[in-house]
Amino acid sequence: MKRALLLPLLGVLAACGTPVAQDVPVPTTQPQQVTTTTSAAPTVPPAPQPANDGTCPYLATGFVAEANGQRVPKVKLSTDEPHPACFFYATATEIQLTVQVYVGDESVAKLIVNKAAPDGSQPANSPTGWTGGYVSNETGVVYAVSKSDAAVVVTSNQKQSIKARRIAEEAIKGLKI
Repeated sequence: MKRALLLPLLGVLAACGTPVAQDVPVPTTQPQQVTTTTSAAPTVPPAPQPANDGTCPYLATGFVAEANGQRVPKVKLSTDEPHPACFFYATATEIQLTVQVYVGDESVAKLIVNKAAPDGSQPANSPTGWTGGYVSNETGVVYAVSKSDAAVVVTSNQKQSIKARRIAEEAIKGLKI
């Protein structure tokens, strides 16, 4: 019985001018825009490709033939600037040695070396002041070093790392970096 009396009383109170929720203006707030800046992670440039016949501007063909132990009948260069990659051939179609040079961002130089000679590779520290690594496998050896904003990666079809190291040292001397 109490319920029957309360319901009509609530209806009378509501009709006495108490505003309904839809009549009350609701304050609006603008959503805050949060702007975050993220710097793009450095990325390794694509591997250089042989493009044009030529002469390596920083490494003598005769030196490569002697150091790598193979005759060099042909040299091709990539289109990379300012230092093209040099491709030394053993035959008309088989590359015996590649020298890739990068000069630019220091973090990219280190990424190039780490990609060529990843964790677990043998440490490389020649010439003086340059650091990196070398990896030998069934197809040859990779010797990769960086210093500051420069990286040099030598890939040889020979398995002896000393050959690739000597060529890297000579290339760095020729590049004057």
